[in-house]
Amino acid sequence: MKKIHLICLLLCCFSHWALAQSRTIKGKVTDATTGEGLPGVTVQVKGGTGGAQTDPAGNFSLTMPDGKTELLFTYLGYASLTLQATPGAMNVRLEQSNKKLDELVVIGYGTVKKRDLTGAVASIKGDEIKKVPSTNVMESVQGKVPGVDITRSSGAAGAKINVTVRGNRSITAANGPLYIVDGVQYNTIEDINPNDIQSMEVLKDASTTAIYGSRGANGVIMVTTKRGASGKPKLSFSSYVGTSQVNGYPDMMTGPEYVALKREANRTTGRWASEADDPKIFNAFELENIKNNVWTNYADLLIHDGLQQDYQVGISGGSDKTKVYFSFDYFNEKGLFKLDELKRYTSRFNVDQTINDAIKVGVQSQITYYAQTKRRDPLNQANKFLPLTTPFDEDGNFVLFPNSGSAVNPLADEQPNAYANDNKTTRVLANAYLEITPLAGLKFRSNLGVTLENTKQGIFASKASIDRGTQSTSRSQSLNSSRTFLSWENILTYNKSIGDHNFGITGVSSLLTDNNDYSNMQGDGQLLPSQLYHALQNNVSGIAIATGLTRTKLISFTGRLNYDYKGKYLLSFTTRSDGSSKLSPGMKWAYFPSVAGAWRVSDEAFMKNQQVFSDLKLRVTYGIAGSDAVDAYSTAAVLSKIPFSWDDTNAAIAYAIGTQAGNRELKWETSATTNIGLDFGIIENRITGNIDVYDTKTKDLLLMRTIPSSSGNISVVQNIGKTRNRGFEIGINTVNVTGRDFRWTSNISYSRNKEEIVALASGADDVASGWFIGYPTRVLFDYEKLGIWQSNEADLAAKFGRKPGEIKVKDQDGNGIINIEDRVVIGSQIPKWTGGFNNDFKYKNFDLNIYIFARFGQWINSEYANKYDPQGLENSAPLNYWTPQNPTNEYPQPDASRSKASTPFISTIGYKDGSFVKIRNISLGYSFAPDVLKRLNLSTLRLYVTGKNLFTFSKVKDYDPERGGALSEPLTRMYVAGLNVEF
Repeated sequence: MKKIHLICLLLCCFSHWALAQSRTIKGKVTDATTGEGLPGVTVQVKGGTGGAQTDPAGNFSLTMPDGKTELLFTYLGYASLTLQATPGAMNVRLEQSNKKLDELVVIGYGTVKKRDLTGAVASIKGDEIKKVPSTNVMESVQGKVPGVDITRSSGAAGAKINVTVRGNRSITAANGPLYIVDGVQYNTIEDINPNDIQSMEVLKDASTTAIYGSRGANGVIMVTTKRGASGKPKLSFSSYVGTSQVNGYPDMMTGPEYVALKREANRTTGRWASEADDPKIFNAFELENIKNNVWTNYADLLIHDGLQQDYQVGISGGSDKTKVYFSFDYFNEKGLFKLDELKRYTSRFNVDQTINDAIKVGVQSQITYYAQTKRRDPLNQANKFLPLTTPFDEDGNFVLFPNSGSAVNPLADEQPNAYANDNKTTRVLANAYLEITPLAGLKFRSNLGVTLENTKQGIFASKASIDRGTQSTSRSQSLNSSRTFLSWENILTYNKSIGDHNFGITGVSSLLTDNNDYSNMQGDGQLLPSQLYHALQNNVSGIAIATGLTRTKLISFTGRLNYDYKGKYLLSFTTRSDGSSKLSPGMKWAYFPSVAGAWRVSDEAFMKNQQVFSDLKLRVTYGIAGSDAVDAYSTAAVLSKIPFSWDDTNAAIAYAIGTQAGNRELKWETSATTNIGLDFGIIENRITGNIDVYDTKTKDLLLMRTIPSSSGNISVVQNIGKTRNRGFEIGINTVNVTGRDFRWTSNISYSRNKEEIVALASGADDVASGWFIGYPTRVLFDYEKLGIWQSNEADLAAKFGRKPGEIKVKDQDGNGIINIEDRVVIGSQIPKWTGGFNNDFKYKNFDLNIYIFARFGQWINSEYANKYDPQGLENSAPLNYWTPQNPTNEYPQPDASRSKASTPFISTIGYKDGSFVKIRNISLGYSFAPDVLKRLNLSTLRLYVTGKNLFTFSKVKDYDPERGGALSEPLTRMYVAGLNVEF
């Protein structure tokens, strides 16, 4: 009995000791102003290893170890809070930080608090990026960042995205921004999975980009991927599936419309007067189809609904010393055409390891694999193909040459073994770092990054394909390339405070090497069509081989000094020296300095009693950036081997001078930018935003210039010409309505840029190249179309050598003669302004996002309008053309005696105002309540539906002008359903 009592006593003591070792703490975290629960708040045991995150309602639960009494609550945009852990339900209220000023913003080679920024930097978080499902992450931020112009290049699967920051500085050299992923240059932003992104920063002015020297001349876009976090591991799963449809595609003529056009064209010449004359202008096959009303819309047969789907899983976790993040993503997009499909597999692994208080190491890595099938655009063939045909005969057999003509059936490439264009690409990004903090305030970091890329492309076009249908043999091609990009950067930073004076010093040394090699092989007459581009040795003729190697190197040294006094007066000085192997000896090195200053007006004593501005900061910056964005070896002239023989039997080796001359005086293109900015917060930050005004002057343009062929070459790259970009940007964030159940916030962006060429080589316009002083780099230059000469203007038309039914253009100089001197700049292909209006609504568990995007002032050259064929030889656009009975001012009279090319001023019919407003995204979501999640053992479950690119409003009918006028690979709209789950 005593033993039993003793055992019970020991068990009670052990139980009491165990309870003393740990205890469970529960509570809820809310917004101190609105009382709303805050999801995803990090709750950590201060000084310990335990931790948790709040659920969607703000609730948390964690185990408190013995000896630990305090909890640390942290949440993005809110002030951190330390509280004593108390029994029962804790009620924790977090205060929003002042305009999130303590939030860290990534800049070149470091981070700063938003309040301490001196340059023009725009930041967008990963959650905002994920709102628009897209192939390329840059498409998701279209119109959301002032100063960044983003358009889709086409609607094909995996199509590239065009990105420019504050206009085009160069005319023929590259204008795209520099992409930095986790501190390392990465040239293919489309590889990055949007779910992996923690934040994205855009560096726009020279004071922020100058630290990247030549690489940052066209702006810098920095992507920070997600990292692991200490505490309970988190497993997330995201998926969406959607269907895509063509976003408006104008029809070509129907059979009857084409017949009417051809009749009218021949009526003009007197060859046709009635249907009795049809045999004069149509063959027997066409007459039979006219009689039976048989015709085909080939575009309808080619365009189908596409499919887009994405599946992503991510795991995040770790301890105080080891933090790991892993993700895998599968993306599949089927385009509007058959044989147009992209499959992308992406895996990311990030690990950060703290060795001790002084040493930290880590790796950020990603592997991306693409399997893509492409096809040459079939719509060009379909849109000119005569509609009075059918692609199949009465027995359903495919007809390669309908109407027994020479034109290949537009559906030819879709037939078995007719055409293949297969692309396989593997890219590996690995970035390892070592970070040493030997003394307080002193830190050394070494980054070693490598990108390995291998691409294989195989193309086969049989003699029954569109490209080879008029040839006697097939063609097979195999194109292979590999690339090794190495980046080694060493960064030393030192921060020191002396009273009210704060100093930050950064020094960087950088080495970048880029090696590319390729091999291309081709042959004609593949033995078996099923061999496609394999077994090239079986081709009977046209065997050709070409290989090449390109190597470039960039060495840089950088220094930066940041200083502030009392956190109110901020200064930043940067200088960078770059040496590029692309440029000429003696001119390879250049120096790029910048200076920036900011004044936090709202921190001054005289601002304390006012109630309007909760934040106010004035920024002024000036800096110089450079560019070496030309092809390697542009300094050297090259020779190329050519076939040569002394007679009919004896071959000889011969070489010819290359078409491009070398330039031994090639140097840096430089851009100097002045930027004045204002950051503000009004009415307790219910309205926040920034305004920037800038002026960029670029000189010594790296310009590909045409030279007289008598020189032995036809082009050369020279440092000639100047450009200028001036503009202003506005970004505004508003909290319109906030309450316990309903919240409405908005974001507005507006950018206006004036791009112009200031000087060219000859001091005058280069009409042949389409470059004009005082105008943007890409313009439409032609006669100004006024309309069509009408019957009552016959006498006046005759004075200009024209007649009724022909195009009337403006006599610009009023001399009564229309000649090349009357050509003017019709419009610019560069928009005058772009803008976005984003609205987020939240009502209880529902959320709604509506995003509107606008691009105004751009002109397009409409390929659809240019499809009008007044001769009637090919199919045409069903446009409103002039006849004596239909005196329109839109398109000229059909005329079978005059080819399209010889029709006076026919080039003027395609110029259209391409301005547009589109509803870019509408997304409706529902997040399940905590009690439901608890039963499902989930922390988050959200279902949503999204409509992307839903409506476009413009003056161009049945066409999305974002495409720029081309009819090939039209843009799409998409309908998506998806879910986000966290365990």
